[in-house]
Amino acid sequence: MTTEATLPATSTAPTARQTWTRARGILLALLLLVAAAVAIAALRSGDRHGRLDPRSADPYGSHAVAALLADHGVTTRVVTTLDEATAAAGPDTTLLVAVPDLLTDDQQSRLHTAATASGGRTVLVAPDVPSLGRLAPGVTADPAPSFATTLGPGCDLPAARRAGAAETGDGIRYSTTARDADSCYPSDGLPTLLRIPQSTKGGDTVVLGSPGILYNDRLDQQGNASLALQLLGSRAHLVWYLPSLSDASAPDTGRRSFFDLLPSGWLWGTLQLFVAAALAALWRARRLGPLVPEKLPVAIRASETVEGRARLYRKANARDRAATALRSTTRTRLAPLVGIPVTQAHAPEALLPALSAHLHGDGQSLHDLLFGPPPGDDAALVSLADRLDALEREVRRP
Repeated sequence: MTTEATLPATSTAPTARQTWTRARGILLALLLLVAAAVAIAALRSGDRHGRLDPRSADPYGSHAVAALLADHGVTTRVVTTLDEATAAAGPDTTLLVAVPDLLTDDQQSRLHTAATASGGRTVLVAPDVPSLGRLAPGVTADPAPSFATTLGPGCDLPAARRAGAAETGDGIRYSTTARDADSCYPSDGLPTLLRIPQSTKGGDTVVLGSPGILYNDRLDQQGNASLALQLLGSRAHLVWYLPSLSDASAPDTGRRSFFDLLPSGWLWGTLQLFVAAALAALWRARRLGPLVPEKLPVAIRASETVEGRARLYRKANARDRAATALRSTTRTRLAPLVGIPVTQAHAPEALLPALSAHLHGDGQSLHDLLFGPPPGDDAALVSLADRLDALEREVRRP
């Protein structure tokens, strides 16, 4: 019987204190990021309340436009459903659609049909790709936005010429195939305001690239008030349509995916973030350099390693693997002694003839010893180890 020495267990797993020390920097950064996001959302939530709502007196509301129109005898009615908007359309009515991109495909088609048949004016505020194809056929949005805030009329439209320079440039630019369209307030060659007359019933469609002239805090700047008054006050009645996602007239809302509801800028921004993350990962990977071997927490003697592996072989009853390890090591040590390269130490046709010539022994017994089958029991394994050891001593004997 053998007595095995009990060694103290050494754990390499990090302790709770080490884990906290490593993770507290990341957690602090995440907390700061969340706090900053909440603070920004809280600060900006009041600024955008009632955006483009003629009943709101907030900076981004449009109550001042409605009051100005009322002084000139134009009535303003706010609607939030498509049925109300189409029912109110008429030849003496201007229909303003505040956020056209919120409408579904079916709503856009129905609204365009009703507006065309009414003979009135339809004003689309900053429509983009999701709505232009149906609400303003022949008009396309340029992917590059306009960065100039104040622009000159640049067209013969009477309303634009009387208003003069206006803040229509901080939005979307358009192009159209309609030859009789009025292209006004150009930015780098593309208009930010279009008026497209209808071929029947005398109506028209106005595409406004920026809602800036309708905001309360910008109405008194440049010719914003004049332009807004002339675009929205050409008829006796103004229907101000604020589309709502809860509108029951959207039968195909369920068929729209999550990505259909996201603005195109968010998708491009997400793609740019992925590209930036990939470049950052590549940059960091190049800075890491070659791998550095890690020092063991304790020094282990070679004899302890051999004993530990032997115990594992014994526990798994792996006599075949133990015998293979013994024979392979012996062949590797014997090859240089008999003039055979180490690369050919495991080839019987190269090692056995040289070994037989050195010992003047039986080649068959050497083959069984060095390349034979695994032992059947522990006693045979011990006998194999003794014979291999004796063979090596005999080869080394001068």
